[in-house]
Amino acid sequence: MAVTSTAAFALALTLPGCAKVDTTAPSGVRADATAAAPERFGTVDCRTAKCVALTFDAGPSEHSARLLDILRDKQVPATFFLLGKRHIDTYPDLVRRMADEGHEVASHTWTHRVLTRLEPDEIREELTRTNDAIERLTGRAPTLMRPPQGRTNETVHRICAELGLSEVLWSVTAKDYQTTDSALIQRRVLDRTERDGIILLHDLYDGTVPAVPGIIDALKERGYVFVTVPQLLAPGEAVPGKVYR
Repeated sequence: MAVTSTAAFALALTLPGCAKVDTTAPSGVRADATAAAPERFGTVDCRTAKCVALTFDAGPSEHSARLLDILRDKQVPATFFLLGKRHIDTYPDLVRRMADEGHEVASHTWTHRVLTRLEPDEIREELTRTNDAIERLTGRAPTLMRPPQGRTNETVHRICAELGLSEVLWSVTAKDYQTTDSALIQRRVLDRTERDGIILLHDLYDGTVPAVPGIIDALKERGYVFVTVPQLLAPGEAVPGKVYR
């Protein structure tokens, strides 16, 4: 049975220690946008293509230049959720390169503090400081953020809406923070990826970047097309204050 309302595509994500979070799947965003404005398309039409989004958290890092080389050589766009302290401020040239090479540059807060444990002013500081740093380096303020540990609540939603940010979670994780085994990281991603998957990786861990070429090659062989998160939602757009997964 065909369903086109965004509400029908809402998914419930339960995280340890958190209340249930209502999230919207990419297919729901596309379905509503198609009905409202069928002439709008991204560079890839994910309504027909089997799309998947690679996302990387907590960079830039010493491994990011190699990762960007791989993505360039394989012509794969990614979405980078960047940390501020000891990352953006340490590797500003890599932030510029990410934007210049067509990747989506987004926020992962300034210090990776869990936002649901903070006061509203502290949440706002974590986000605005990162937004400002990214905008200074790239000329464009981010429109997407990923909350540390995926932990979010109504206060975070409200502040994100004020700041023009949408929250993006994930549907596939390799738990690469637990291992340096690149083969295991690759296997975990390949075992769990389905159409419209949002894959969570961290380019600061030693085992992750070496796993990326194999992940890309194997998913391309399965017919997947790599896109950024905004391209995954097109012709729809992420709404500030909403959560996507």
